[in-house]
Amino acid sequence: MNNRRFARTAGWLALPCLVAAGVLAWYVTRQPVSPFEQAQSVDAALVSRGEYVARLSDCVACHSLPGKTPFAGGLEMATPLGAIHATNITPDKDHGIGAYSLADFDRAVRHGVAPGGRRLYPAMPYPSYVKLSDDDMRALYAFFMQGVQPASEPNIPSSIPWPLNLRWPIALWNGVFAPSAPYADNSNQDPLWNRGAYIVQGPGHCGSCHTPRGLAFNEKALDESGKPFLSGALLDGWYAPSLRQDPNTGLGRWTEPQIVQFLKTGRNVHAVVYGSMTEAFNNSTQFMADDDLAAIARYLKSLPGDPQRDGTPWQYQAASADTAPGAHTYATRCASCHGADGKGQPEWMPPLAGATSALAKESASAINITLNGSQRIVVAGVPDAYRMPAFREQLSDQDIAEVLSYVRSTWGNGGGAVDAQAVGKLRGHTDPASSSPIILHMR
Repeated sequence: MNNRRFARTAGWLALPCLVAAGVLAWYVTRQPVSPFEQAQSVDAALVSRGEYVARLSDCVACHSLPGKTPFAGGLEMATPLGAIHATNITPDKDHGIGAYSLADFDRAVRHGVAPGGRRLYPAMPYPSYVKLSDDDMRALYAFFMQGVQPASEPNIPSSIPWPLNLRWPIALWNGVFAPSAPYADNSNQDPLWNRGAYIVQGPGHCGSCHTPRGLAFNEKALDESGKPFLSGALLDGWYAPSLRQDPNTGLGRWTEPQIVQFLKTGRNVHAVVYGSMTEAFNNSTQFMADDDLAAIARYLKSLPGDPQRDGTPWQYQAASADTAPGAHTYATRCASCHGADGKGQPEWMPPLAGATSALAKESASAINITLNGSQRIVVAGVPDAYRMPAFREQLSDQDIAEVLSYVRSTWGNGGGAVDAQAVGKLRGHTDPASSSPIILHMR
């Protein structure tokens, strides 16, 4: 091919490449359109409503640390690429969001784009928050600007190395995995169901913990149209169980009033909150209105289980006199609270017979709480008198593996054996739960 022909051919080949590059650059740098381009007036009722939306959204969970001003950021979150830290979202103009307009705030919360086009990591659950209504966004903005104390707390840079810390690919991730519109009512369902769906999918962002992730760290489903939605997932050393109607690993044996009771008081005849759910309860669900809790329960009870995944429904089986490894440890360390029959002392000491942690194939939650104990549950400002103690100093990895294997194979439980190496791994990556509960008074 002569030089002129090569140049002409290369020019034609370059043209679509240049067009594609231009489209990619436009897509990466474009700002999501916000309906809030004009200044909004603020009143006390709107601020109060915004505080409630912040409770629904559990904003304190990531953006606050014990002993510091609420929403001042700093929480470290481990990712496969390195650590990132939650940012200061107080109305401080230098380090927080005090200079944000309502449109800026909207783009950041619902679309993951900060002023100047900086993309937020999807550790910020904007794929869920995008479903927030315009009215709730106005209220949330009013609360953060007028109801939150400013904190001059600098943000902590992430430890993700270059080039993995480049953020423009997040725009492409968003295009594939993040929805772009607020929640729309399902006309085939009643208002209570729709309100529950809105809270669970949107501000509650329940799927962030309870939905399994794909290879791109995306939630495999974002609503009830996807089978993996809320089907259970491993996260930060805890197994967040199914919230679907799976009788073994989900809510199949729970009634709607029992779901409401659990979210309102932290306990019911089936379980007591522990692990990551403790902070969500202490700072979010117990503050929800009864009507909203009923709506959540209605929606969750509508999600079918998966018999193929969940297996044969659990039935209690009495244990005979047992000399199996772990039986003696259970009798001396566990039975005084959870009962020799595994049935616990509802609603204070949860049963281990039929417990999700004893039926799920994933053993992380059982190991973690045995090693590290549980945080205090605080209801209406009163700390619970009972909590699971940490056994990391009293029991070896082998001891814990044996007693958990016993629990997970007795009373009809079928979770399976626990390996001592799995216990050792979590021992090295976790810390005992603090006896001081993390309770944040937002105003």
